[in-house]
Amino acid sequence: MSRLDTAIALTRFGVGARPGEMDRIGSAGRDWLREQIGQVETPQGRDLRTSREAILYFREEYQPRLAALQDGTTEDPERARTELGRLLRSGSAAAILARTQLALTTEAGFVERWVRFWSNHFSVSMTSPPMALLAPTLEMEAIRPHAFGRFEDLLLAAELHPAMLFYLDNASSVGPTSRAGRRRGRGLNENLARETLELHTLGVDGGYSQDDIVALARLLTGWTIGNERLRHRSNQIGRTVFDERIHEPGAQTLLGERISGAAEDKAPTALRQLARHPSTAQFVATKLARHFIADHPDAADIAHIAQAFIDSDGDLAQVANAVITAPGAFQPDPQKFKTPEEYLVSTVRALNLPRLQMRALRASLAALGQVPFRAPSPAGWPDTEAEWGGPDALMKRLDFANELARRVGASARPRERAPEILGPRLEGATALAIARSESAEQGLTLLLMSPEFLRR
Repeated sequence: MSRLDTAIALTRFGVGARPGEMDRIGSAGRDWLREQIGQVETPQGRDLRTSREAILYFREEYQPRLAALQDGTTEDPERARTELGRLLRSGSAAAILARTQLALTTEAGFVERWVRFWSNHFSVSMTSPPMALLAPTLEMEAIRPHAFGRFEDLLLAAELHPAMLFYLDNASSVGPTSRAGRRRGRGLNENLARETLELHTLGVDGGYSQDDIVALARLLTGWTIGNERLRHRSNQIGRTVFDERIHEPGAQTLLGERISGAAEDKAPTALRQLARHPSTAQFVATKLARHFIADHPDAADIAHIAQAFIDSDGDLAQVANAVITAPGAFQPDPQKFKTPEEYLVSTVRALNLPRLQMRALRASLAALGQVPFRAPSPAGWPDTEAEWGGPDALMKRLDFANELARRVGASARPRERAPEILGPRLEGATALAIARSESAEQGLTLLLMSPEFLRR
């Protein structure tokens, strides 16, 4: 092991080095990664809500104000619109600040990167007023508790979480021949089934057909969010419930396997089968290798991770170990370009800045182009250089770096800071450019825009 291993561990697999962190770890970078596996932290902060609290808040605080604005009974419409926006922003802003603050202060950067990978894998987005409150809760309630457990448990927790059920419309999906379907003429929604197969398990080339999408959609009917309209009990309101009245009865054939039995058990059975499918191991391994190692990972890296997935029956602790022991995991040359959020977090860690303010954080993330829980599609945020390395994106980072350098001023110490946060990854040309800079501010900007810092 070497100091270069530690620099790679902190930057490629972690969330960026803070001053002094590389010295504390020494040459034990690989051990530092292994020791973190299984140690998930929980963000702390004011105004954090559970999914049920978010749903009740939307119903009790937002909807009455919206109704008053729409029916014209509001005395001050402009103020009412401002208040509606504030109500929606309150939940997401608190969650974004809490998770960012954890990333800035954590001693377990690999764990936080691991959680964020799975949060993006099971992406839900703030595409509607209810989702503005619900989207941040999936990471807290489904991802963090299962991040190092079995993949099948993570899959069930994510797919059947209220945020996912609402985002991909399964909450309103009704079996056509169910009791409710026959009476109301409502039908099947295939969104959750399609994305489960394409994005969360088998992958687009994983060997499923349209018939499989329909079969899985039928199996998923009945899984909804408790509400009074369907006469659910008060303690079920706002929570995931199974309602057999809207479930499509009968057996279904998924990927050639007949799934029958108790109505409530059929979707979990189907999801567990998908979790164990060889195509899922290959698809997940490819995404992990692409995220952590290289935009175009070697087949050997993918095979190494996929085999660990298969051999351990989807034990994500063992899969995480396979990621950091893959043949190309510690290749010296950085193959990954930081996403905007990764860039912001690593920059603030490098400067060891005090606690961020909510408004400034949100403005910075928006300016850089990656606000958490606002991915453009269910596929989540891309994480390849082709998506984030263009001229416009680089100009946004330059503006951000210049502003931070102006704020930090003479205390930036770029000559000393560069080896502290990059270690052996610091190239001679970059060190020389920083040393020759006309001011501390200019030197810091050169550091933050250097190829070594932009990449991991």
